[in-house]
Amino acid sequence: MPEQTVTLNRKARHEYSIEETVEAGLVLTGTEIKSVRAGRVNLNEAYARVEHGEAWLVGAHIAPFERGNRFNHESKRTRKLLLHREEIDELLGLTTRKGLTLVPLRLYISARGLAKVELGVGRGKQLHDRRREIAARDARRELEREMADAGRGR
Repeated sequence: MPEQTVTLNRKARHEYSIEETVEAGLVLTGTEIKSVRAGRVNLNEAYARVEHGEAWLVGAHIAPFERGNRFNHESKRTRKLLLHREEIDELLGLTTRKGLTLVPLRLYISARGLAKVELGVGRGKQLHDRRREIAARDARRELEREMADAGRGR
């Protein structure tokens, strides 16, 4: 079974310039993994941080499981990320010294059936950077459109 993307954080690539990505495991309870497999996850306001030598996912919304009982999980609780010690130390150095941010880009189920988060190490974009990026994308689309029209003989 190939890996299955559960949700994407579309705003992340728009608001941050991503310099590198890291894959992390996610510690979930039984009802949480059932909701993740059902696709009831939202990463839009989520971020990750390193605290006391451990990595945490903060603000990710995993909806309560519909058929869960009184032991159902809290939807916006802080969840632990599973990374190797060297990876945690590297991320801590990047976020403290260089002023970078850890942003979850997507949450997926691996081929082995485990929940994973793809974290992006990125720098927040300024408004003028976003406008420049949009203008360049529009110019590239217009050029492609003109090339396609020329290829059709118009």
